[in-house]
Amino acid sequence: MSSALKQTSIGITDAEWQARCDLAALYRVVDHLGWTDLINTHMSMRVPGEPDTFLINRYGEMFDEITASSLIKMDMDGNVLGDAGKFNNAGFTIHSGVYKARPDANCVMHTHTRAGAGLSLLDNGLRPISQDALQILDDVAYHEYGLPATQEECDALGRTCAHGSCVVLLNHGLLALGPTVHGTMMRMYMLERACEVELIARTLDAPPVQIAPDIVRKAAERMRQRRGDAEYGLMEWQGLVRTVDRKGAEYRC
Repeated sequence: MSSALKQTSIGITDAEWQARCDLAALYRVVDHLGWTDLINTHMSMRVPGEPDTFLINRYGEMFDEITASSLIKMDMDGNVLGDAGKFNNAGFTIHSGVYKARPDANCVMHTHTRAGAGLSLLDNGLRPISQDALQILDDVAYHEYGLPATQEECDALGRTCAHGSCVVLLNHGLLALGPTVHGTMMRMYMLERACEVELIARTLDAPPVQIAPDIVRKAAERMRQRRGDAEYGLMEWQGLVRTVDRKGAEYRC
């Protein structure tokens, strides 16, 4: 048994416990990168072997307080399973909407970073002007702002996510989804970088250099292949986990 696994309460499988440890690590990584907005964003993971359930943070905890056992388990109808816990209603709307629409998604991240929120004010704001943008540009979708925590928004977000796994929530922030925690983290990292560089370019007193269309097309083909690899983002993820571990983060409990 992996050192990350341990015997927990009855009903939690080793696979679920590993998912809990991975998700708790993701919260610590997001905290390390400075992508937090107090308690008001959220990451989730689908429970292995239970496709109609997912894990999400207990509402009220700061990201550097979250542990594997403090995460709550929910179904797609909004029921908390097992130990009771308060959840963010808007968070449930977002994550359940994505999981219901994208059965290939096993992890979802949502952030309110300054770069992401700033870019979200611009309709179709990302341009092919940076290497960072080419990492995700073919997989970006833009989602019109809707009323949070409503069934209408849940359904609308699901429809948007059919068009991309890197989503700019207009007037709001960013969202990324993927089949693995490391693949999702890598998508969000590149989306965040692309937003940062785009906003920098818009402050300069000169038009940005546009990347040639044929290069944009070839880059998109290459990136679709890379993102389809099960190990996409794995080494970067492992490095980030080592970093938060060196900082003394205690989340596997």
